[in-house]
Amino acid sequence: MKRVLLKLSGEALAGEKHTGFDEPTVTVVAKQVKQLVDDGMEIGIVIGGGNFWRGRTSETIDRPKADQIGMLATVMNCIYVSEIFRSVGIQTEIMTPFMCGSFTTLFSKDAAVAALEQKKVVFFAGGTGHPYFSTDTATVLRAIEIEAETILLAKAIDGIYDSDPKKNPEAKKYEEISIQEVIDQRLAAMDLSASIMCMENKMPMLVFLLNEENSIVRAAKGDINGTRVTV
Repeated sequence: MKRVLLKLSGEALAGEKHTGFDEPTVTVVAKQVKQLVDDGMEIGIVIGGGNFWRGRTSETIDRPKADQIGMLATVMNCIYVSEIFRSVGIQTEIMTPFMCGSFTTLFSKDAAVAALEQKKVVFFAGGTGHPYFSTDTATVLRAIEIEAETILLAKAIDGIYDSDPKKNPEAKKYEEISIQEVIDQRLAAMDLSASIMCMENKMPMLVFLLNEENSIVRAAKGDINGTRVTV
């Protein structure tokens, strides 16, 4: 594959602390991405904000304001991870759908594609810039816009299951499943709107556990111990 969109779970980047950042974990990610960039792959990245904030769990804050806090959490994540990437020799660009002063640049498809072609890793922070849309939706949107070949979905769980494996020890993991089946069964790979966007735009996904050895490199080369989501 020449161009992919990598979605990183905020919780996965927090490691065993489950909040904030775990620098050794992020450094491992950075070194894997550098290997792929050195091999000629173009990589965009979206990072969730769950290591700082999950607005939907708040019962008192207005939903749009809660989602705005979540957008800023993803900006913080991207700034941090971008700097770790730079420390291992990767050129980066951070783009947001709204102005953040000098912290980021304003997203446009042309600018994003130009940066990718210059072998920069492009971080897409701030979600879609609107409330009621998750980073899952932002992931699919950016993947479609930059014409990525697939989405690499690195999670804190090793694929898609028919039920929550944390609650059901008998949960079955899918080795391969169609996006239509994901939608029909309301499986928790991505939220429903993101899954529908994948289906409508024929965007495949590879879902895998981030914290496995060389997991990102293997997934980018089609070798995953997770779930292939076909279109």
